[in-house]
Amino acid sequence: MLKPTSELGSMACPISVERYPTVTLAHGDGGRLTHELIEGVFHRAFGNTHLHRAHDGAVVDVPGRRVAFTTDSYVVRPLFFPGGDIGSLAVHGTVNDLAMCGARPRYLSASFLLEEGFSMETLWRVVRSMAAAAEAADVEVVTGDTKVVDHGKGDGVYINTAGVGVLEHDVDIHPGAVGDGDVVLLSGDPGRHGLAVLTAREELSFEHEISSDAASVAEPVLGLLAAGLEVHCLRDITRGGLATGLVEIAETAGVSIEIEEKAVPVTPVVRGGCELLGLDPLYLASEGRFVAVVAEADAGAALQVMRGYEISRDAQRIGRVLRDPRSGVCLRTALGTSRVLERLAGASLPRIC
Repeated sequence: MLKPTSELGSMACPISVERYPTVTLAHGDGGRLTHELIEGVFHRAFGNTHLHRAHDGAVVDVPGRRVAFTTDSYVVRPLFFPGGDIGSLAVHGTVNDLAMCGARPRYLSASFLLEEGFSMETLWRVVRSMAAAAEAADVEVVTGDTKVVDHGKGDGVYINTAGVGVLEHDVDIHPGAVGDGDVVLLSGDPGRHGLAVLTAREELSFEHEISSDAASVAEPVLGLLAAGLEVHCLRDITRGGLATGLVEIAETAGVSIEIEEKAVPVTPVVRGGCELLGLDPLYLASEGRFVAVVAEADAGAALQVMRGYEISRDAQRIGRVLRDPRSGVCLRTALGTSRVLERLAGASLPRIC
């Protein structure tokens, strides 16, 4: 049970000092320590019903309207990668978090943490890319901040964004709404963003270039809602990839999820790159893909709507929700065996966003 803020001052640190004497998170970590840090420290200190929903943002009531609010920070390395850069990524990531709440994204803030000596030409390139992404996503950057840190202390530029969106419906979309018999849909091929960043960072080359999938997914989400379909949960599969995203949904909803490996549309180039590098595409991040958990009766119609948009034209039905929470997330392999998918134990690829 969460304690009131006034009682926290005298309490011992909620995460064991013996187990974790220092915070050793990798940038972009999607692992167990991140989960324990969020649950044991931040949720415990700031605990409220919005945080406990474990969603990509918070839906809050203001006079006459429901709005969604979210924030994120971007520390991707390198700053530019095939298919995007830190500026466009900051817009897409924040817009998508709002969309996962079922909101129409409207306004963003942008704060820049600049390292002393950072190239003005490079900054202008990042900002122009950010502006183009915002225009394409039909959102406005309406406020912001700039800070400069000592040379060698900021790695060029970090960006923090916050976003506000409006809900044009009365549907309550969150992981806890998932139930027995629901169907799991995936909007497209997973893992491309993570692999694109890795190849750029390590200067790797493959026969075919791997480009990030980073893009706004707001249009297909709003299309699902405009069609009046019974959407229970939406989740973009960023840090920790598809597998971790499904584990988070299953844990929050108290259900199990069964996924068919053959139904997950991993592209040959991503599968080949992962095999070469010893990575699992189910745990690699995407920045333009999302999971939609919908009522079984609406699964076919939902797929049809999603496939009507370019960003989600390859949407697939990949699994179903079962009542028993003990099984967690189970992958039915192409060989007919079962494999339990667990939360990413560490950062397979840090600083991908």
